[in-house]
Amino acid sequence: MDERLKLLKEISDLPGVSGFEDEVRKYIRANMEGFAEVSKDNLGSIICRKQGSDDSPKIMIAGHMDEIGMMVTYITKEGFLKFQTLGGWWEQVMLAQRVVVKTSKGDVPGLIGSKPPHILKSDERKKVTEKDQMFIDIGASNKEEAESMGVMPGDPVIPYSPFQQMKNPKYLMGKAWDNRVGCAIFMEVIKELSKEDHPNTIYGVGTVQEEVGLRGATTSVAAVEPDIGFALEVDIAGDTPGVQEFEAQAKLGRGPSILLYDSSMVPHRKLRDFVIQTAKDAGIPIQFNAMAGGGTDAGRIHVYRTGVPSLVIGVPARYIHSHTGIIHRDDFDGAVALLVELAKLLDKDAVEEIKAD
Repeated sequence: MDERLKLLKEISDLPGVSGFEDEVRKYIRANMEGFAEVSKDNLGSIICRKQGSDDSPKIMIAGHMDEIGMMVTYITKEGFLKFQTLGGWWEQVMLAQRVVVKTSKGDVPGLIGSKPPHILKSDERKKVTEKDQMFIDIGASNKEEAESMGVMPGDPVIPYSPFQQMKNPKYLMGKAWDNRVGCAIFMEVIKELSKEDHPNTIYGVGTVQEEVGLRGATTSVAAVEPDIGFALEVDIAGDTPGVQEFEAQAKLGRGPSILLYDSSMVPHRKLRDFVIQTAKDAGIPIQFNAMAGGGTDAGRIHVYRTGVPSLVIGVPARYIHSHTGIIHRDDFDGAVALLVELAKLLDKDAVEEIKAD
């Protein structure tokens, strides 16, 4: 397993639901301290400053550390756990999935359950089970036994889905690609830039609580005060059965994508064109996509103070916001290569031209 693949495995497997990103932050710090000056803001976002030949312009490349998950809110007298979702879950992908409850006494495995379909009325069986009808079974016989395991309200619940290469080894299956992919991109970009000159200062930022309101981007952008912002994300892959091409254009293995629109931001046109031209000149294939709903950290970055020209660069992923997603190694490598090229080109003159009328 090469070093980049090892990074993707390790960072995917880490637990880090919204508000509980500590282990991801520790991992990034441990791997970045030899390459960048590392700090954090007061909400917990980690900031990795890579000094180039000049202090400015300041280029912020951000990926959020948090993944979707749950939080224990109540323990029934029978020992089952009720929960609050952290981030957007689709009920159809939740039932019968394994989870891990992170407690003060260690990890407690569990399974998401509901009332069995065999005892439901025929019309009830046709309906999707709502989240409030679900529970987590941890194998406790009563509330006291659950509490003796260390479980208490407020504990985070992590999807259980270990990283795995598929038979085609470029297809990578794991949890939390949304958005450990973005974190891994900025880590690899900073490592690559340790071998390259760049006329600016790069800030690789792992933000917190993106899935519950883009909160970490709101605070970390104030700490960085960037001239240019990039949100590094996953993109919706539209290459599975039933998806029409105009609904989701990105396909696995065809390169990183540029998001043309989402509900949180219309990207800066001149920065978008600069990135497209850079990719073309470097021979890096790119794709385009647009989302009517959803948002990214760029939605907060671009409206900081008087405005920060911003863009979303994504890696196509299948089955996001579920226990397991799939990405393609070539798309990840292409995203890293594109950000490295941009870092070498975004000097003061280029940024002034992007900002000019």
